[in-house]
Parts: sequence; C-alpha cells; structure tokens
Amino acid sequence: MLAQAGLLDGRRVTTHWSRAAMLAERFPAADVSANELWVKDGPLYTSAGVTAGIDLTLALIEDDIGAPAALEVARGLVVFLRRPGGQAQFSVTLAAQQAKTPAIRALQAWLPEHLAEDLNVQRLADRAAMSARHFARVFRRELGDTPAAYVQRLRLEQARWMLEDGSWSIERIAALSGFSDAQLMRRALKRALGVSPGQYRSLHHAPPA
Repeated sequence: MLAQAGLLDGRRVTTHWSRAAMLAERFPAADVSANELWVKDGPLYTSAGVTAGIDLTLALIEDDIGAPAALEVARGLVVFLRRPGGQAQFSVTLAAQQAKTPAIRALQAWLPEHLAEDLNVQRLADRAAMSARHFARVFRRELGDTPAAYVQRLRLEQARWMLEDGSWSIERIAALSGFSDAQLMRRALKRALGVSPGQYRSLHHAPPA
C-alpha cells in the first residue's frame, strides 16, 4: 500500500528477502535493500518480517526512552536484546544456490569443513581441476560471487555461529574460521554487520539458565 501510494519513492526500504526483487521491479522508484532486518529513512521505518519488526520496536523504544527500558521489554518478550537493523536476513549456506558444474558443487560441500586452511584461488582451482582463470570465471557465473568473497562469507557465517554458541574465545573463533588473527575477523564482522565480535556475542548469546 505504501509503495502504491508513492510513499516509498526515493526512500531506502527493506522487505522479506523473498519479496525484495518483486518489490524493486514493481516500484523502481524505491531503493530496496534485500538484506537488512529493518531500515529507517527519515520518518519512514520498514522491516523484513515479524521478528525483524520486534527488533525495530526495541530500537524505537531504546531511542525514545533508553536502553534499560528496551532491555526490560526484550526480557519480557523472551528475546535477547535486539539485532541491529543492518544485520543480514539469512545465512550464506541457506541462500547460496547450488552450482551446476559438478566440480564447483563438490567444492561447495568441501569448503565448510576446511575454512581454517589457506583457501586461495589457485588451491580452489586445483581442487576443481581447472585453471585459476577458468575456475574464477565459472565460479562467478554460477554462484554470483568471486571465490574470495564466497569464502569470506562462509568464514563470517562460521564465526557468527561460534560467537552465538559462546563456547570459544574470540581468538580461537578467528583461527578456526580461517581469519589470520582476531583483529582481521573484527574488521570483517564490523564491515558486514556493523558490530564487533563482542557486541555480536552480547546480542545473540543468552547466558545459560
């Protein structure tokens, strides 16, 4: 209704990832972000779904009357704090399409178990039995990303899962996820989600009852 009324024209908005392409196609004047939980653009707020709406509500409470009140509401709802609006809606392994080429598809299955290793393009190409140049071209055509960017996203996904679990130190998480040091992981997480590893753990790891 908002889009049909022209209220989204020139505004940055979000919606559920499965409907983002349709919204962008039908209403090209809107700047649709497919991978954020909620978005504020001037007086307009949009969210990606029901639970993302809870995150948005907690953010509004925090802005209006402070973080303690937002935390109290979150506890009452049995949710842990709130997720920042810029956080991605879904994980790379759930969203990634399967490659058509068998060698690339096999590589997709192999990668998550070897993230702590050196995964340069030449090594990946060798495993796929292709030249580095041909491998990079096929990989990008079939998965829509460069090999390096895809590996980085897998590493971030593993780091996020381990931070949520809460059983490992940040330094150990960085090593097991394939980051050369904790500072490199911190920069990658901050760039992708807008929060540090410590902040992400606080937002997503509820202490044991």
